[in-house]
Amino acid sequence: MPTRFSFEKLRECTEGFSKILGGGGFGSVFEGKLDEETVAVKRLEGARQGKKEFLAEVETIGSIEHINLIKFIGFCAEKSQRLLVYEYMSRGSLDRWIYNRRNNGRLDWSTQCKIILDIAKGLCYLHEGCRRKIAHLDIKPENILLDENFNAKVADFGLSKLIDRDQSKVMTMMRGTPGYLAPEWLTSHITEKVDVYSFGVVILEIMSGRKSIDRSRPEEDVHIIYLLREKAQNDQWIDLIVDNNSDDMVAGQEEVIQMMKLAMWCLQNDSSHRPSMSMVIKVLEAFHKGNFDVYIPNFDMPWHHNDEN
Repeated sequence: MPTRFSFEKLRECTEGFSKILGGGGFGSVFEGKLDEETVAVKRLEGARQGKKEFLAEVETIGSIEHINLIKFIGFCAEKSQRLLVYEYMSRGSLDRWIYNRRNNGRLDWSTQCKIILDIAKGLCYLHEGCRRKIAHLDIKPENILLDENFNAKVADFGLSKLIDRDQSKVMTMMRGTPGYLAPEWLTSHITEKVDVYSFGVVILEIMSGRKSIDRSRPEEDVHIIYLLREKAQNDQWIDLIVDNNSDDMVAGQEEVIQMMKLAMWCLQNDSSHRPSMSMVIKVLEAFHKGNFDVYIPNFDMPWHHNDEN
C-alpha cells in the first residue's frame, strides 16, 4: 500500500499549497518537499467517493509500476480531503515543449522519437501489462511528463475511478479532451483503443509543433487530423511539419513520413482497424533500427469530423 500522509503534512510540505505546477479536470498540482525529495502533490476536486472506495482505488493505482508511468508515492484521505503524491518531473509536461518552442527550444528528431516510444510503452503497460486492463481515457501532451533527460512518463492514469460520475463537469473531463477524442465516444462501447487514437493525435502534435485544434489558423488548417489527410492525399507529407522542420528531420525524412503513416493507422475511424500499443512499439523499434519496411496497412480516408472534437 502506498504511504498515507496527513493533510497537515502535505499542506506543510507544499508551503500551504503555494507553488502550483498546473491543473486540470481532476484538480490542481503543487510542488512539495518530502524528506528533501521534491514531489508533486495533486489535490483532487470532485472526489466524492467514500473512504473505503477511495482507498481501494488508491491501492490499485499504487500497484501499477512501470518506467514510463509516473511513480505514485502516497495519498491523503482525511475528512473530505483527497490528495495524491507523485514523483516530480523537472521538465514539466510535454505541451510546454511542443507549443512554446521559443521559450524552451526545439525538440530534435531523436528526442521526439524517444518521447513517442516512451508514451507507447507506458500505454502498452496499462493496456496489456496490468492484471486489470486500464484505459487512460485522456491522453494528451498535458498528461505526459518529462524528466531531466527527456524520459517521458504517462500521468493521471486510473483517476477516472476516483471521481464522482454524477458530476457532469468532471465526467466531461474524465471522458477526454476535445481534439483527442476517438469517434466511438459518441456512438459505442469504449475500449482502450480510444487511447490509441489519442496517441496518434499526440504523435502529430509532437512532429508538427502545433495543437490538435488551433483556431488561430485558417479554417482549412484548424484541425491537424484533416490537415494530415489533405497532405497525405497529395503526397505532401513534409508540408505538415514545415513550421517545426529541423536539419535532423530533413535528414531522416523517410522515418518522418513513416511516423506520420503510423499516426494515421492509430487514427482510423473504426477502432478495430487501429493497432494495439504492443504493435505500435514493434513498429517504432523497427524504425529505430532503420527498418522502414515494417508493415503498416492502407488506411481509410476520410476520418470522422465533429465540431466538438
